[in-house]
Amino acid sequence: MFKSINGCNIHYEIRVNEQTCEIPVLLLHGWGCDANIYAGFTDTVYERTTLVTLDFPAHGKSEEPPAPWGVEDFAVQVMQLLEDNHIDKVDIIAHSFGGRVAVYLAVRNPQMVGKLVITGGSGIKKPATAQASKRTARYKRLSAAARFLMKAPVLEKPMKNMQEKLIQKYGSKDYAALSEGMRASFVKIVSEDLTPLLKQIAAPVLLIWGENDEETPLWMGQTMEREIPDAGLVVFEGRSHYAFLEESARFLTIVRQFFWGGREG
Repeated sequence: MFKSINGCNIHYEIRVNEQTCEIPVLLLHGWGCDANIYAGFTDTVYERTTLVTLDFPAHGKSEEPPAPWGVEDFAVQVMQLLEDNHIDKVDIIAHSFGGRVAVYLAVRNPQMVGKLVITGGSGIKKPATAQASKRTARYKRLSAAARFLMKAPVLEKPMKNMQEKLIQKYGSKDYAALSEGMRASFVKIVSEDLTPLLKQIAAPVLLIWGENDEETPLWMGQTMEREIPDAGLVVFEGRSHYAFLEESARFLTIVRQFFWGGREG
């Protein structure tokens, strides 16, 4: 199904389980992925409750947002989608960027969030190393020079090409792969440190992390556990940013226990 919310048409699916009284589960995927990343989980979750999945704007089958969006814009869209479908409350499973959105939902709309599972969640800024700072400064100097020279009509095209080469050389893989419009959103998102929001989360939170996660290192999960009032951390030894896929059976066993305990379906 598709729905236009805040000027952006998004793709979503709601699988209604009428045989349960459990609150629905909302699955939020990471940046550069789409709802299909949870394909191996959906049937298992659906056995217990109604399931809500979606493709974030500019991912999967969803359109790009009409302007640069920050995390809050993504969260507002998700909130509106739930309200439009008369879903008052959800448990959430969120990976990576989805964790950013889940944090915003839990803080801005606490009445909508029951329990929250975050795996490899992003939102805590990495301290810049001296080498990274020098690399960024070099990129900014060269990019500024290209923009200045672009003012000359004869140089506009070659300087645009030069800027793109600089982005491919100095930018992150995620940033370089984006369209020009989504790059502004990406910068807005990664520039935002959600650490101050963590203490405001009232929902019970289960954090599941890969020991060898290089995208969102384990110290980020440890920081979330320390800052969120009601949080616990489970570490999957030897696993990566996609620990929830690498040990999917273990992940689902832990999630089922956290969401539903010993209750019968």
